[in-house]
Amino acid sequence: MAPPHPTNKRKTTDSVVSPPPVKRSLQSSTTKSAVANFFTPTSQKPKDRTTWSERGPSDDVPATLLVGRYVPEVHDPKQPPKKKIAAFDLDSTLITTNSGKKHAGGATDWKWWNPQVPGVLRALYQEKDYQVVILSNQAGMTLHFDPSYKGPKGNAQKRVTEFKQKCNAVLNNLDIPTTVYAATERDCYRKPRIGMWKEVCDDYDILQNEVDLENSFFVGDAGGRVAGLGRSSQGVVAAAKDFSCSDRNFAHNAGISYKTPEEYFLGEKPRDFARDFDVADFPFEDADASDQPDLVFEKKNAKDIVVFCGPPGAGKSTFFWKYLKPLGYERVNQDTLKSRDKCIQVAKELLADGSSVAIDNTNADTDTRALWVEVAKKATVPIRCVWFRTPLYICEHNDAARAHNKSLNPESRQVLPKLAFTGFASRYKEPHLKEGFQDIMEFEFKFRGSKEEYDTWARYWI
Repeated sequence: MAPPHPTNKRKTTDSVVSPPPVKRSLQSSTTKSAVANFFTPTSQKPKDRTTWSERGPSDDVPATLLVGRYVPEVHDPKQPPKKKIAAFDLDSTLITTNSGKKHAGGATDWKWWNPQVPGVLRALYQEKDYQVVILSNQAGMTLHFDPSYKGPKGNAQKRVTEFKQKCNAVLNNLDIPTTVYAATERDCYRKPRIGMWKEVCDDYDILQNEVDLENSFFVGDAGGRVAGLGRSSQGVVAAAKDFSCSDRNFAHNAGISYKTPEEYFLGEKPRDFARDFDVADFPFEDADASDQPDLVFEKKNAKDIVVFCGPPGAGKSTFFWKYLKPLGYERVNQDTLKSRDKCIQVAKELLADGSSVAIDNTNADTDTRALWVEVAKKATVPIRCVWFRTPLYICEHNDAARAHNKSLNPESRQVLPKLAFTGFASRYKEPHLKEGFQDIMEFEFKFRGSKEEYDTWARYWI
């Protein structure tokens, strides 16, 4: 009978191996400098050259802007401010992932977008008298959680730590006086808004009206480029569309020129781009100087109800204050009264007192408007409709411009969530006379306000 197989799967070591194995020396991946640094007392280790701070839009709002300022070991702090600013986005502009993934896998998963990037930035500061800064939207990070937040916090806090570690490495490698600004929320700091630009001017003691705008510039990958053909090391390839136009729009808001990384670092020709909303399509019109009369709302009845129909940010409240309030209409608004039932109750009371009423709500669907038709029937008054045909992308722009500027926001409204616009779109039904309206007045959007208000409105806000 054959002997049983050994249960031990390892090879025995008493058999002769011919030829005898050659001993290989193992090379440690630990560098001499790393060993020396490990045994160096903390007090003798080189100082971290990047100082981190957090800032908020106001004193009563938690910080949302993360700022890391790098100062080289050899630096003259008494240098006069540089009036030319070279601003760059971070991800997919100065750096990219070393792993090839869309999003970095950790603090060390980065490399320069192109090998010549650090040399170009050093030359801008050292030879061309530019102040170099980095402006980045980082919506995936959270600096401070709302007290009512109940979800997991570990991953968000880890992202902040890894972002700092990555930026420390980038700035150490670059080794010029610079600052990285990271906007973590959708507030005044987030591009295309210019909150970070204002911080740059304050930090480097440059008055905004003294910046050399003609020679300053911004480089970023969000240029609104449409899909087409581009060039790479493999030749001509298909080029995907950009995820947004926020970098190009930021440069417009700051009043400086804009280039994509391919244009600035590689010298490629500009590709075609498109904006969902272009302020150039809405030039300022001085109503007082225009030969064309502005839209006029005519009061047809001694007492009636006027129902607005249109998305948030369509211009409904502005229309009321400009056209209906002077005619004696009283406003019923759910943002103020908090519920539809309360709106109906107040409207009935106003009608009973002899007032005409304007229903300043979205009234998106037939069922909602039918409630007001019923109120009009019971009060035996006509009901009219003003239909605001403002596209949603303009409404979102109007909402952001209003929320971020006191001069456009007399009611101190907060910026609305995206759901407010998508929710309206999902419920929206065009109004028709057969619903019971005396007439329907269609209202196309155009900016109505002063030149000063227009200059604020005609920036990019989303």
